[in-house]
Amino acid sequence: MSILDSLRGALSPRSLLRKAIRLSEAREVEKAFPLFARAAAAGLAEAQYRLARCYLEGGGVPFSRTEAARWLERASRQGFVEAQSLLATLYIRGISREVERTPDELAKQSSTALFSGEELAPDFEKALVWARRAAEAGSADGQSILAYILTAGPEEMRDTEEAERWYRSSAQAGSPQGALGYGLALLRRTDNPEAPREAAMQFARAAAAGLPTAQYMLGVMLQNATGLERDLEQAATLFHKAAEKGLRSAQARWGLALMTGQGVERNPTEGESWLRRAALQGDAEAAALVGDLYAKGGDLPPNYAEAALWFRRAAEAGHKMAARALGLMSLTGAGMARDPEEAARWFRISAEAGEKSAQADLANLVLRGAATESDSVRTREWFEQDAASGDLVAAYNYGVCLAEGVGIERDERAAAQWLRRAADGIVNAQYWYGRMLLEGRGVEPDSVEGRVWIEKAAGSGMTEAQVALAELLLNGRGGGRDHPQALELFRRAAENGHVGAIFAIGAMLGGGHEVPMDRAEAQRWFRKAAERGHGAAQMMLGRYLARGLAGERNPAEARIWLERAVAQGLTDAQSDLASLPPAAPAELAVTGH
Repeated sequence: MSILDSLRGALSPRSLLRKAIRLSEAREVEKAFPLFARAAAAGLAEAQYRLARCYLEGGGVPFSRTEAARWLERASRQGFVEAQSLLATLYIRGISREVERTPDELAKQSSTALFSGEELAPDFEKALVWARRAAEAGSADGQSILAYILTAGPEEMRDTEEAERWYRSSAQAGSPQGALGYGLALLRRTDNPEAPREAAMQFARAAAAGLPTAQYMLGVMLQNATGLERDLEQAATLFHKAAEKGLRSAQARWGLALMTGQGVERNPTEGESWLRRAALQGDAEAAALVGDLYAKGGDLPPNYAEAALWFRRAAEAGHKMAARALGLMSLTGAGMARDPEEAARWFRISAEAGEKSAQADLANLVLRGAATESDSVRTREWFEQDAASGDLVAAYNYGVCLAEGVGIERDERAAAQWLRRAADGIVNAQYWYGRMLLEGRGVEPDSVEGRVWIEKAAGSGMTEAQVALAELLLNGRGGGRDHPQALELFRRAAENGHVGAIFAIGAMLGGGHEVPMDRAEAQRWFRKAAERGHGAAQMMLGRYLARGLAGERNPAEARIWLERAVAQGLTDAQSDLASLPPAAPAELAVTGH
């Protein structure tokens, strides 16, 4: 060989490519890039592919998705399979918009980004062409990319059966992305009881290769004992690994694990930090959890204003329970100004997303006159539809709408029918239906059967039903009298704060009932109810203090309570007030009269 031939060989495109590869492997990318460019311009497909990688990875040249696509297409047209796979990936990721990347971000770019969820104006039609060519040429990466397009591409391209076949082939060829995709496909299979176990095996292979989505999915399966034995410690470890790689769903699970001590030492402060990270990335569930932490307090001090901010973030991302929480906070004024209209708006959003409890919340606002007429029609329609499908809670709510004329003309006969249907399983419906039987609303009056239904509701612990049954036991309507049992029921209701029951205990202990009289105790109960604004209790407490019925006579205080009773419209208290001696000057100074 002549010296001239040797020089020509040294400068040949293949020699340039080999030298560029050696420089690239030695991390001398600035020197490698011009050599790749010369070899690529000479038409070598591998050089074109590697040049495109330089543009994608910022290797000796500024990042350019457009230039990368141009060189990948040249290599792909020559049948270079790796270029075809990467070009398909690039079309899925989007080519039209250039985005600056830091060196660390560039280093992380690969076909694994298919499963990251970032959207950059994809071109699935071109991606499908090149992915199919690579897949049919035997490329494991091309097969996983093709399967992804057939699974997550435009509706007209989807073919889940074909996608599963390509994912299986890719996984069998050792592709971590193929194993991840095949595992996800297996989880969608409901006809094979062994599918979850096989899916877990595929996720384990992909997780071992470092794919965060696979780590997360395997963690979920270990946490829920799906296809595997429950292992909370290993699940937490996997969530942590995926969380550190930025997967927001894993950050949420890892944060929750730290909050609750599931599989890891409990650390609420660090747990809240991870939940925040996930929430700030757009994880609605994480944002709702952070809101819940601030609303409930515990390890963190309650902060309703902060809770409202996180609930709003979650609600705006579509979290229906967070929307309901905002409605409740607007209704009570916790962390924000009290605003029934704003509460109705959030209840409406939550209810339209399918949250049943928000539908009932909105209906209750309608009953109070704090919502719009369209809300009354909307809630009635929701309840009617669900009631017709056999939902007993909806049947109860629809019955109430019919009884009260909410969103529909009042129809007590139809209301009684729906309430009777719901009474087989809903405590509130038992109480309502019992009252309708007692009052003859929509049905023939039947105090005996009405009492039976009231007793059922009371036996389930419903406070209003306990009070109603106690009244029936006092007057003997629908059955026998039992004053001691009535007193016991009033006491149970009083423990739950029922002010009417508190007054009734005082009235029974005051005499005239079949229980031992104890006026000192009666006065104590009257005072409890009077302090809660019960007008009759204020009048009775005034009488007791005016006449010394419990041994303590105090005309000055008696005047205060009797005046409060009169202000609530109890005219009987006026005669008691008139019988008091004129107020002394000292009394005037104390009472303000």
